[in-house]
Amino acid sequence: MPNTVKIYIDDKEYEVPAGKNLVDVAKFYADNDIPVFCYHPKMNPVGMCRMCLVEMGSIEKDRATGEVVLDPAGKPKIRWFPKLQTACTTTVSDGLVIRTGTSQVEEARENVVEFLLTSHPLDCPICDKGGECPLQNLTMAYGPGTSRMNFEDKIDLDKHVPLGDLIYLDEERCIQCARCIRFQDEVVGDPVLAFHERGRSLQIITVSEPGFDSYFSGNTTDICPVGALTTEDFRFGARPWELTNIPSIDPWDAAGSNITLCVRLERDFGGKAAIKRVMPRQNELVNEIWISDKARWGHHFTRAEDRLQHPVVAGHNVTWPNALTVASDKIKAAGSDVAAIAGPQMSNEDLWSLRQLLAGVGSERLGAWPPTHAGADLLAQVGVGSGTNLGTLGKGDAVLVIGSDLEEEVPIWRLRVKRAHDHGAYLVVANARPTRLDQFGDECMQYGVGEAAEFMAELVKTPVGKQLAEAENLVIIAGAEGMTLDGSRALMQAAANFLISTGHVGKANNGLLSTLPGANGMGLHYMGFTPETTLDITQNPPKVLIIAQADVMADDPDAQEWLSRVETIITFGLFPDGASERAAVSLPIQSFAERDGTFTNGERRVQRFYTAQGPMGEALPAWQAVQRLGAVLGQGQAKPSAAAVMLEITQNVPGWEGCRFSQLAKVEKQFPDVGGHDLYYGGTAYKNFGGLGVQIASAAEQGKVSEGKVTSPKAAKAKILALPVTRLYNRERVLRASEADVLGPRIAQPFVEINSADAKKLGIKTGDTVDVKMGSAPALRARAHVDGIAPVGTVVVPRHLSDTAAPLAPAAVEISKVEG
Repeated sequence: MPNTVKIYIDDKEYEVPAGKNLVDVAKFYADNDIPVFCYHPKMNPVGMCRMCLVEMGSIEKDRATGEVVLDPAGKPKIRWFPKLQTACTTTVSDGLVIRTGTSQVEEARENVVEFLLTSHPLDCPICDKGGECPLQNLTMAYGPGTSRMNFEDKIDLDKHVPLGDLIYLDEERCIQCARCIRFQDEVVGDPVLAFHERGRSLQIITVSEPGFDSYFSGNTTDICPVGALTTEDFRFGARPWELTNIPSIDPWDAAGSNITLCVRLERDFGGKAAIKRVMPRQNELVNEIWISDKARWGHHFTRAEDRLQHPVVAGHNVTWPNALTVASDKIKAAGSDVAAIAGPQMSNEDLWSLRQLLAGVGSERLGAWPPTHAGADLLAQVGVGSGTNLGTLGKGDAVLVIGSDLEEEVPIWRLRVKRAHDHGAYLVVANARPTRLDQFGDECMQYGVGEAAEFMAELVKTPVGKQLAEAENLVIIAGAEGMTLDGSRALMQAAANFLISTGHVGKANNGLLSTLPGANGMGLHYMGFTPETTLDITQNPPKVLIIAQADVMADDPDAQEWLSRVETIITFGLFPDGASERAAVSLPIQSFAERDGTFTNGERRVQRFYTAQGPMGEALPAWQAVQRLGAVLGQGQAKPSAAAVMLEITQNVPGWEGCRFSQLAKVEKQFPDVGGHDLYYGGTAYKNFGGLGVQIASAAEQGKVSEGKVTSPKAAKAKILALPVTRLYNRERVLRASEADVLGPRIAQPFVEINSADAKKLGIKTGDTVDVKMGSAPALRARAHVDGIAPVGTVVVPRHLSDTAAPLAPAAVEISKVEG
């Protein structure tokens, strides 16, 4: 083992990595849980709570010879510290000796717990943390059996303090460990919490407006060692021991964060299992032990009352056999003139089944929705290498984020990139407008709207490009903000060329990433669906169009026009929408929480999710509904399970040979070791029992790849250009249930950003209502926000805040003030 040292814990010798934290080493290598409250393995140690006190010394060596000094018994002589030392602030070195179970250590632990309990309320029976509370567990293990404190000396503080719309603070329960404050500052970079007052009156306050303004606030409730921080939606909702914990995958973005769906049988859900909360599941290669607040609180659509729950034909509920017969007749009548458009929340099994259905009728027209991000094929060629872990990037490494508002599009990647920068990685941020990530960048660069590919191609000639090229490891994260589909393709090719020319492909921690929309953008690619085909479908509509979990009317202002030229529409969806209203047949499908399946994240990692929640109405897994339709068309019987569909995929799709469900479910020990009985160490993030997934190797790992030609489209020119952007919290159809239940205050009212110079010419001020008109599409009405941030000549239009669709790509618009 390279660079190791010998240490001694309770008279046993261990060989461990040099310089590691003593608490971590004791737990991971010696299975010795040194109790902690303030220390957390993902944050810097502060030694505040003193719970980790141990007897500490070192083996004495002769200063002249360096030889170990022996005592009269012939054993190494130990030079002990006169007082107990904090283990969490100690890094291991050769010859370190500690004792963790002596009477002196036990007395110190008892004293710490006793002091913490002096004003702590005895409300465990009604506390949401009860049953998974570190303070409760450590009190049982180390605390005094009785209290010596006078009840009159107890300090009374507020019990129900909203830190924001999502998190509540019980000031009496807080033990001032500062984990929440430090997490927001160190890990996230959102210093929105702070201490106020002093002594026994010390309390947590929010220092942002709105309160606790962060996309990662829910993680503070996981790492809080007491019940001081609770979530708005789970507060008094269930007890931890009543819950069944099911491994799953975040359905919202390309990170593929591992989550746990905590479910309970609910009377008001017909006695079926319902999601009570969503928690992080450890996967150090993907999301570590963190999740975004959207992943945590965006699950309510899975049991929304307005879900599509029965097959619909001509506006009437029918049986599945009737609906499949009608759909089959329509497809047969069209011959091979059939196409499909699929969204990125469709699982790999769903997409494969849909591909096979179209192949059975002689069609290969498979479109990926939304048609905004090109270049998934380049991710398969030069995407980040197998074993990549963004969390290990640091000094000597580099990250370039270009054409993306990463915090809004893939927040976990933003968090991990920020941490890489903290560890010394060189971070370059480039976009057509400023974004939140600029706050952390070493270099923040700006280019014209639609000019990302040219910027990328010329970057190699600049000092910044040279520093990127000379980095030991380089990851480029490319988005599509401010670009057409052709522009996105050009940027991806230019980024791929840069990586190939500098030798940053085919190995771990090197390569290309893209902020592909949804959880399964890469799955769409591997199963044969492309955004280029989608554009061809919109321009040359087929006789029969199958739309699978894609809300085309809400995403594309031109959808009404091109859908009107389709003879027959068949939809597979979660909700009634604009397309289903025009459909001959609408078939209800299950959400990710109601079935088994897999997603492929942006790093090409295929990951399993498991059935957690009871089904809604007669909805079926999409793969099963598609295969039943195929059976009616004479294409063979439907497979018995999602696992059987995946088996067929592994036998037919190159690179997927190792992706059987049993292989995807394999786990291994991870550092830090969290999720055990010692919740005081890592918090309530769940240990991974559902599988770490399998990363598909890139072409660069298997052989040489070559640079490609960059064909940059001409940047769109107009008096005013709409620049569509992504907002994490929005009003897309699948998020509306969460808007009503939890996220409503965090979702902005429709607004657009206008540069102050343009606003002056147009006579528009902040707060004015404006109409943004795009061709023949309905005008988008919103409040104007005038600033100096929006690029001159553009109006920044957030997607999905209004019922009116924003453009898919930059487009010429007219903007006018609404009088009255």
